[in-house]
Amino acid sequence: MTVHDYHSFLASKAVRPQPDGLDPSEIGDLPAALRPFQRDIVTWALRLGRAAIFAGTGLGKTLQQLAWAQAVARSSGMPVLVLAPLAVAQQTIGEAEKFGIPDVAYARDKRDARSTIVVTNYDRVEQFDLSWFAGIVLDESSIIKAHDSKTRALLIELCRDIPFRLACTATPAPNDYVELGNHAEFLGVLTQKEMLATWFVHDGSIRATNVQNHGKQTGIADWRLKGHAATDFWRWMSTWSVMIRHPRDLGYDDPGYDLPPLVKRQITVPVDYAPSLGTGFLFPLEAQTLSERLAARRDSVGARVAAAADLVNGASDRTWLVWCNLNSESQALVDAIPGAVEVKGSDDPAVKAERLLGFANGRIRVLVSKPSIAGWGMNFQRCADMVFVGLNDSFEQLFQAVRRCWRFGQTKPVTAWMIASEIEGAVVANLEDKERAAEAMAEALVEHMRDLSTRALHGAAAQTFTLHDLPMGVPQWLT
Repeated sequence: MTVHDYHSFLASKAVRPQPDGLDPSEIGDLPAALRPFQRDIVTWALRLGRAAIFAGTGLGKTLQQLAWAQAVARSSGMPVLVLAPLAVAQQTIGEAEKFGIPDVAYARDKRDARSTIVVTNYDRVEQFDLSWFAGIVLDESSIIKAHDSKTRALLIELCRDIPFRLACTATPAPNDYVELGNHAEFLGVLTQKEMLATWFVHDGSIRATNVQNHGKQTGIADWRLKGHAATDFWRWMSTWSVMIRHPRDLGYDDPGYDLPPLVKRQITVPVDYAPSLGTGFLFPLEAQTLSERLAARRDSVGARVAAAADLVNGASDRTWLVWCNLNSESQALVDAIPGAVEVKGSDDPAVKAERLLGFANGRIRVLVSKPSIAGWGMNFQRCADMVFVGLNDSFEQLFQAVRRCWRFGQTKPVTAWMIASEIEGAVVANLEDKERAAEAMAEALVEHMRDLSTRALHGAAAQTFTLHDLPMGVPQWLT
């Protein structure tokens, strides 16, 4: 085998997707509204054919995915389907009108699908014949991991034969490698199992989370990156995804992308010192287990709702986003805050969409909902004041809920009030630990990807091989 043969052999073993998208000559004109960094990302995704855009809130993912869909539809002569969370679909159509992208419309099922770019909700995907579409876009694609494994598998299977696929979401949860595996499998790059087997080592059960336990040196991960494989893993990631929290992460100096201050304030409410049947405590000890925490929340609903109502009613000239976790909290908040509008999981989808859009457009002053319902994808930057009446241990839900208001494009400082009872200190501390870990990991993740993503956007190889053509000789002393 010659040196060149061996070089070809190594290149054939590299785990990276081959570009299978549009040639530069096929892309055509992209919307003039695209910023330079957005234009380069869209062009790269079109060349690749199947790609993921992990971009922070407010960096224009909706415009980018619409520009990508328009180019795919124009080149293929076939429509493109955009899947979005509830109410985000209507915001997508509004963005298309704003930026002059024509023939974008919502459809409930295949009978309504008459536009070039068809927008619908995730839960309606089975109402369409996906063979009609040249491309599919997953808006807020990290939401697929919130669905059960059957739904995820169905979505991956239904989209397997669609030639053009784009997944768009905010920077993925840095302590959850499963999310990256979901995206890789949806795009047809590698299955989640193949990804884990190639770059990760198994420490226990079947979960895949970051190895560091919130800054401590004890492992919480059952799957963790092999020490020698980290560079190759991120290099592989850069062949099919781009990660960006700010244009400067990719070397762009675009003005106007600076977040306003975020102020977090905590209110601790006292608890009733009567014995609790839920916790089994005679005295108010800090709740530690999951059942103890749930009981503590139920026992303190009245005090927490009263504290939230005092805040919101005391600033009746401002718009408020009120987050809760329990149905009893939601109903009590609506009763205690005049004019508050509630969005519940049991509401009809049309009612949910109308109320969410009503708040986004300024027609509703106070919106009460759960992060699991309204915490994905919506742009609530009209609002700069929010209050969390109930906390759980999900940092991702907290992060997504905060970013509905605290995003690029927000012009006011954002204040987030956290209300918890005095025995919920463990929940608050756990969220603070997770936030520190997430910030550290996100910084490391973007740092790993910065140069790799920049090279990928401009067509440079993420990995090269050096040819050594000098003849090898046997040392004199061995002859």
